[in-house]
Amino acid sequence: MGLILPPSLSRRRLLIGAGLSGAGLLLNGCGTSLGSRRVGQLTEPLNQAIEQLLLSQSPVPEFPISAIQPDQLLINTFDETPQLDPEQFRLVVDGEVNQPMQFSLADLQALPFKDMVIRHVCVEGWAAIVQWGGVQLQTLAQLVQPKAGVRYVFFTSADGYYESWDLASSLHPQTLMVYQKNGQPLSVDNGAPLRLASPIKLGYKQSKWVTQITFMNELRPRLGYWEDRGYEWFAGL
Repeated sequence: MGLILPPSLSRRRLLIGAGLSGAGLLLNGCGTSLGSRRVGQLTEPLNQAIEQLLLSQSPVPEFPISAIQPDQLLINTFDETPQLDPEQFRLVVDGEVNQPMQFSLADLQALPFKDMVIRHVCVEGWAAIVQWGGVQLQTLAQLVQPKAGVRYVFFTSADGYYESWDLASSLHPQTLMVYQKNGQPLSVDNGAPLRLASPIKLGYKQSKWVTQITFMNELRPRLGYWEDRGYEWFAGL
């Protein structure tokens, strides 16, 4: 995430989703610390606008396992690398939602797993093909049930880094909260216990050491650490 020069990037059309009224996905086997209650059937369906949004999102073509470049993903740091205890780690998901929740790492690992082999692109000019594994952010949204009117998602990291995304990009099927890299547990340098990863955004949008995800109706005055210093906000690929 460390950057040198502001990018000169053409702005893409801002994709802003409508709100979520609820969720309709069966998620079983979650850990015991999900608000001290069992997660069962979520029966309230997604509203029509969000259903259409999700159906319209095409996945980015992925690479075979053999294409992974294990030595190409550079370690960029924003500040000091935080040392988070995986046993004590909690991800807070809150904001304009009907069911704010906290997830331990075990809770996240009990949710449906997804992995992808994609190209990570840094604005500094380098790229690497990486396999990421974790839980779709879409799945967490279905659990917490964002309210109608939500259009943005704000990510807070343990090192003080912060980012914001539009809702449509956040709900893309290849936007993951990851705890694995190349089939192995994520390293601290790469953002463990939990980081954001997606093939649809430049690297500086993909926060490491994420501890809080906040659904919002309006953007905060702080857009993102580098965006507040002149970088493009959308930063799509």
